Order: sequence, then C-alpha cells, then structure tokens
Amino acid sequence: MKKVLRSLVVFFVAMFVLAGCSNSGSAAKSSSKSNQIVVTYQLKQNGKAFAKKTIDQPKKSVVMTGLKKGWTVKASKGFITEIAGKKQNVAKKTYWLYTINGKMAKKGATEQPVKNHDKVVFDLSVTK
Repeated sequence: MKKVLRSLVVFFVAMFVLAGCSNSGSAAKSSSKSNQIVVTYQLKQNGKAFAKKTIDQPKKSVVMTGLKKGWTVKASKGFITEIAGKKQNVAKKTYWLYTINGKMAKKGATEQPVKNHDKVVFDLSVTK
C-alpha cells in the first residue's frame, strides 16, 4: 500500500512540475508582442482633428504601414493623395502633410521609420 501511495505522490508532484514548466502559449504571445510597436495616428483637416487611432505595427516599419492599417489610403508618385475619403486639391493647394512627435517629417511616409509610442499627425490643409 505504501508503494502505491508513494507512486501516486511522485506522479502528482511530477505533473505539477511539468505543468509549471510548460509556458509555450504565453511565450509565443510575448515574443510576437515584442516584435510590435504602438503608434498613435491622428487625422486633421485645416487643423481640426476628425480621427485618431492607436495602431499596433511591426517594429521595423514606416509611417505608411500604420496609416494603411488604420484607414483607406491612396497615393500617386510617392505622395499621399487621399486618406479616409478626404482628397487633396491641387487647384486649391490643399495637400496632406504630416508631423512626427510635433516635428515636420523630412521623409515621405513610405520612407520615414516609426518608433514605439510615436505620435503621427496628418493634416489636410492649404500650403503656400
């Protein structure tokens, strides 16, 4: 009887140890999360905000990646011509321009890398 009881105790201890070491589900989730960053995008028209989204995107991505993930975007010859149904107007000199963390971008949206917690603001407004 003692042998059976001892065997059962060893079996249950082994099961608890093995169950505690099994982390495959949470490890996969944390590694996929570690490959992601969070970027906040805001859309404005003439300085007035009309949309805002926080987007999860890959670590090594550019502004355009998150923008396309959040809204319908059209571009021509490297320039964004429409976001969320709001189009630029060449005759009125109204164009989409953007800032990152409050500073005007120095590269196009397809070339400008983003970092975790960046704030990207697109504004459709008259340019001089």
